[in-house]
Amino acid sequence: MTIFKQTFTVARTISLSTAFILLLTSFIAQSAPLVLASKNFTEQHILSAMTVQYLNEKGIAVTPKTDLASTIMRNAMLNKQVDLAWEYTGTSLIVYNRITEPMSVDATYAKVKELDAKQGIVWLEPAKMNNTYAFAMQRQRAEKENIHTLSQLVARITEIQQTDAKHNWMIGFDPEFVNRSDGLKPMQGVYKIHLERPQIRQMDPGLVYNAIRDGFVDVGLVYATDGRIKGFDLEVLEDDKGFFPSYAVTPIVRKEVLDSTPGLADALNTLSRLLDNDAISTLNAKVDIEHQSAEQVANQFLKDHGLL
Repeated sequence: MTIFKQTFTVARTISLSTAFILLLTSFIAQSAPLVLASKNFTEQHILSAMTVQYLNEKGIAVTPKTDLASTIMRNAMLNKQVDLAWEYTGTSLIVYNRITEPMSVDATYAKVKELDAKQGIVWLEPAKMNNTYAFAMQRQRAEKENIHTLSQLVARITEIQQTDAKHNWMIGFDPEFVNRSDGLKPMQGVYKIHLERPQIRQMDPGLVYNAIRDGFVDVGLVYATDGRIKGFDLEVLEDDKGFFPSYAVTPIVRKEVLDSTPGLADALNTLSRLLDNDAISTLNAKVDIEHQSAEQVANQFLKDHGLL
């Protein structure tokens, strides 16, 4: 009987020790800071700073991992090296899932949400902003020449080609768009525009805005939420044939992280609801034109909305 009691006591002690170790391991895992990934441009820097500051305020520790390329960020999340990020619906649809058929804003979101659910990634509420490709001109010139849509732009470029070829319009592009399978060539097919090689001026994406402002090019490819559109008084032309896909920025989180972090979904959705094209382009301009830091801009934005 004594031996039985001793054996039972030892077994019970081992069992309790094992349970304690498992509980401690679970606690450490839950209390470790979440890893937030962001890409290497201004808008993502602001979203990252905003998220870190707000989640910390809510008692959710976060470690930012910045300046990642899209595919690297994607692989890191799939490999559980990253817990959350702000992703664009169009990037997921086209780059990650290789779907190029035209879709509406809502259909794009629904599709990427469905596909990523199979990968254990949850798409939360998309912001009412769309950082898609767009073409822009100097606002005064667009108004003077009555060019407000891409179809009107194409008509004007074609007219110049036929009547005054020595002064053909020059268009600024970033090299990626020129060479993408879903970029310049299919766009030319949809809008029935022919461009001579000298008309295509390839340059760093950030230089396109200056080139439009300074008249080095007549029109250029831009990102719709870039702060320099407002800062340089450019007009974004309407994509009246709906060629460009939706790039609605959305908080995405690994499902197991979301399930084990109370309040995370509500906090991220709160931020998402505050963002639209006007709000984010204003924030982008404060960094790119006024040269404030992303951290300063994010902090003031949160304070303005009573979140800090």
